[in-house]
Amino acid sequence: MLLQRGARRFYRDFGDAIAETAANWRGENIELTLEFLEDLSPEKVAAHIVSIGARTDALSIVAPQHSLVADAIDTVLETGVPVTSLIGPLSARGNISFVGLDNWKVGRTAARGFDKMVREPGKIGILVGSHRLRNQEMNESGFRSYFREHNSQFTLLEPLATYESAAVAREHVEKLLSDHPDMCGLFISGGGITGAIAALRDTPKRSDFIAVGYELFDDTRAALIDGTLSMVISHPLDRFAQATIATMLKTQKAGPDAGAQRVTFGFNIYSPESV
Repeated sequence: MLLQRGARRFYRDFGDAIAETAANWRGENIELTLEFLEDLSPEKVAAHIVSIGARTDALSIVAPQHSLVADAIDTVLETGVPVTSLIGPLSARGNISFVGLDNWKVGRTAARGFDKMVREPGKIGILVGSHRLRNQEMNESGFRSYFREHNSQFTLLEPLATYESAAVAREHVEKLLSDHPDMCGLFISGGGITGAIAALRDTPKRSDFIAVGYELFDDTRAALIDGTLSMVISHPLDRFAQATIATMLKTQKAGPDAGAQRVTFGFNIYSPESV
């Protein structure tokens, strides 16, 4: 399994859930290779996919959509090793399985939260980790589609990429708040949320400002409790880990001609009153 930066709490927690699930899986002796990739450039990601794919019987990855990444996936698939994308779906010439949330629904759910909580429609800032992470692209698409359908009075600002960096996210939020003092909300659908939270905390609290984030861990839980965040949408990690291991085993046993598997499951929604 190849995950993104190990310094990010979400990936550490997910990695721990995967390791525990693999160790306790009944009826199978699973030897888990779990690696974190710090350099997220397409060249480095592609090279690591090929490297880890040569050492495993089944591979699951979190990666950006890029032609180099797609070629690397096809290289692994051609050796008979099945590949499963996690969190965000990926495409290549070969069949790639997917395990994760219905990201379209995630975006629309976040939008409905703003629609119901914001008192007066206005500008909403949007942060994404990367424009090449397809789950976040689909989050944004679902987010915009909800407002087109239900409330066109909101103005959705162009999404800003944080490159999964807390420092970059903080800079973006500070600039958004400076350039758009009338902004009514912020949707943080990608990495760097701790930086966004820090920037929001440095700004005087407004009862008419709503912030919605992604993934529940210590920092986002604290931000819900102190009112910095109004809602958090999160992967249920134990269920995610179970679905991932089950899919990897299924695709490995079925063989390369069995086709891709697609597994989606419900997400958790947290508010200041539920944590």
